[in-house]
Amino acid sequence: MDISSKTRKEVGALGEKVAAEYLRRHGFSIRDRNIARKTGELDIIAEHEDTLHFVEVKTILVDEFPQEKSVADDYDPSLNLHEAKIRKVARTGEWYVLEKNWEGEWQVDGVLVWLRRRDGMAKVSYLPQIV
Repeated sequence: MDISSKTRKEVGALGEKVAAEYLRRHGFSIRDRNIARKTGELDIIAEHEDTLHFVEVKTILVDEFPQEKSVADDYDPSLNLHEAKIRKVARTGEWYVLEKNWEGEWQVDGVLVWLRRRDGMAKVSYLPQIV
């Protein structure tokens, strides 16, 4: 399935779906998705081993997956995972913790998703505790 014609919003939604499935397969339970407040948006809220994880997902369309050791800037969605964005996620996470009366540990994580244009195959990289 060629995904070249997908809009930026559709690509982002697909990346979040891939990230949620990746987290599920690695033992996380998904509590919420796409929670928006004045302070920002939380892409995925997951729980794993009594810790709440606020996961920011960054997705990019590529012709080919980057090689492990030499990720070129064109292929690096982490460039969009900058300090200001992470702070917004952390502030929104604080709001969520208060609203839900969460009393356990929590952290902000990142998931990078590369989607191959020609077939929609995905490569995922999980970045724990990016704050």
